[in-house]
Amino acid sequence: MSDYVSGLMADLKARNPGEPEFHQAVQEVAESLTLVFERHPKYREAKILERMTEPERVIMFRVPWVDDAGEIRINRGYRVEMNSAIGPYKGGLRFHPTVNLGLLKFLAFEQVLKNALTTLPMGGGKGGSDFDPKGKSDAEVMRFCQSFMTELQRHIGPNTDVPAGDIGVGGREIGYLFGQYKRIRNEFTGVLTGKGIEWGGSLIRPEATGYGAVYFAHEMLGTRDDNLEGKVCLVSGSGNVAQFAVEKLLDMGAKPVTMSDSNGFIHDPDGIDREKLEWVMELKNVRRGRIREYVEAFPHATYTEADPKGDHNPMWAIPADCAFPCATQNEINGKDAANLLNGGVYVVSEGANMPSTPDAVDQFLSAGILYGPGKAANAGGVAVSGLEMSQDALRITWARHEVDGRLKDIMKAIHKQCRETAEEYGTPGNYVNGANIAGFVKVADAMLDQGLV
Repeated sequence: MSDYVSGLMADLKARNPGEPEFHQAVQEVAESLTLVFERHPKYREAKILERMTEPERVIMFRVPWVDDAGEIRINRGYRVEMNSAIGPYKGGLRFHPTVNLGLLKFLAFEQVLKNALTTLPMGGGKGGSDFDPKGKSDAEVMRFCQSFMTELQRHIGPNTDVPAGDIGVGGREIGYLFGQYKRIRNEFTGVLTGKGIEWGGSLIRPEATGYGAVYFAHEMLGTRDDNLEGKVCLVSGSGNVAQFAVEKLLDMGAKPVTMSDSNGFIHDPDGIDREKLEWVMELKNVRRGRIREYVEAFPHATYTEADPKGDHNPMWAIPADCAFPCATQNEINGKDAANLLNGGVYVVSEGANMPSTPDAVDQFLSAGILYGPGKAANAGGVAVSGLEMSQDALRITWARHEVDGRLKDIMKAIHKQCRETAEEYGTPGNYVNGANIAGFVKVADAMLDQGLV
């Protein structure tokens, strides 16, 4: 790491104490950019990375609401508007007890580079609340969402900031949020993505992140004249991203064998077929149950309880060809990475944001496997969000095959950018460097063009 990057990181940690995920995300990018700063000192002289790591705006607010028992509850709401150099802020809202400012700054920073890779004109932002929708009634979720949007609506708009869903924010929450925005602002506009198809949403949007991660894996395998046919695949998570990653893996002829939630994971050596996936979707999306119930319906499978004090996740030790981490950040540590490699995994395509720790990433890169980092591999979700924004602006709806075709083309373009940029900077096959550099250069050039703002 260069003296410049070392100094930048020391200053960033001093200015942003207690935000380890944010530090981790910036460190990974900064190390890749050492190659750029040596070749193009103009970015260092203009302090582009220093400016990119400081949010343009941070909004933090109180969210009071009343539960079904008539008790007043108070949560904290956030929106981090990170960078708007290439378009309006774009990024999800996360409702989860772990949400804090540092976590959202990491997600917003990643979003800036991810959105730049999509080829669409979108800046980066992220938001959310420490509210936990699990175990809450629909009425409680609605009251919370209405209170949250009552404040957030002052700061967003179709040409300013366009939020979407993330962990804990699905179609139900987006509906309640949109309804309150429309009520207060008296306008029907594309201020949120992930909307219902009947009222401004896009076909393929729910599927897009999971589908995109599989398309990216397909593109990586294509560089070795290989494909997903017959590959045994480990998938973490059981929410939106994981469900549709499994669906697309089945379309591609692969054999997904695991899914998980925060309580544990199931392993089905017979494979999770379409009938089983449909059952999981009903369990998670309608009944809002836990993945352990899978083994009651399909007794050939096994369920392993999560050990919060354990030093690894035994799911990643199951022999397989491919891994699709689709749950949350830092779910694969160094020991997990070693287990994946020992188990024969040679493709990792990240459906979640930064699911691999730095130690895990180093092992993947050293082993020379096909490793697609989240900012590239999971960009399909925000890409189709961008397509939803276009459809909203034009007041039209594209057919399913048209949106899916555009998604495939975007994932191919992202893969090509990452691969060619990695080669240009002397690290062929390193998709981490390729994604970080390609995304940074696009945003940095726009910032230089627009002056010191």
